Amino acid sequence: MVSVFMLTYNQKDFIAQAIDGVLMQETNFPVTLVIGEDYSTDGTREICMDYEKKFPDKIKLILNEKNLGLGANYVKTLSACGHKYVAICDGDDYWTDPLKLQKQVDFLENNPGFDIVFTNNENLYPSGKIDIRDTNKIPEVSSFVDIVHGNYVASVTVIFRNQPLPESMKEWIKGLPFGDWPTYLWILKDGGKVKFINEVTAVYRKDFGTSAKLRESRFKMGEINLYILRNLKADLHFQNRKKELRKSMVNYKKGLMASYNIENRHLSSFLIFADLFFKMSKKNLLKAYLYSLKRGFKNA
Repeated sequence: MVSVFMLTYNQKDFIAQAIDGVLMQETNFPVTLVIGEDYSTDGTREICMDYEKKFPDKIKLILNEKNLGLGANYVKTLSACGHKYVAICDGDDYWTDPLKLQKQVDFLENNPGFDIVFTNNENLYPSGKIDIRDTNKIPEVSSFVDIVHGNYVASVTVIFRNQPLPESMKEWIKGLPFGDWPTYLWILKDGGKVKFINEVTAVYRKDFGTSAKLRESRFKMGEINLYILRNLKADLHFQNRKKELRKSMVNYKKGLMASYNIENRHLSSFLIFADLFFKMSKKNLLKAYLYSLKRGFKNA
């Protein structure tokens, strides 16, 4: 019924807790944990192999013979998930609710108009501090037109109907530092809905790994998201979503323009300003441009 999708690379201090959170799930259906082990050198690989030996009927271990990188490992591991639903738990996160999968599968089985279900989670910081994610701005029900403007679905809490990615998407996702957001957009492109259940079922390690490195730069995440939107807009599978994709691209360009100015990359910012000049309100565009330019000079 469910393939649990787990990527890991050099996470020996966390991987056992991640695996245990999957194995403790109480369900009335079978679950397979599919682990994409990306040639770790710190002992993570050996821990995964030990778990596979102990639970050969529950764990499918993919051992890469070289480090593929996150995007390529994402595509390879997701392609190995062959069940009706796919849940995600990265190797440095973990689940805390033993009924997580049962609750989510029950909802999807009883609500065919929904393709994705996610829940609330706790955030765990390197200092040891824990807090609960603020969900005030997260809608209980949403769709493509909402998520195309920004991903608020925490991957450690998600489960979705398994719709294999087309080859056209696999090729460019391989080069990304994450693949969940374009995957959600692929699943939702034909009108499916997203359900948010406001219950804490998992822990997300915040400010660890790839995501933390990306947030060190104000503009890097904006560049990646814009790259994703451009590829989706060019994909024939998304022809009926071009309007929403264009609108989202304008918003991301505006944010990227501001980020470039704040980090004193003024030429890059001006080029986006020129590109947006006839695509949005000139008053709002100029206001955003000058404000970010002022912040950049203050930070210099």
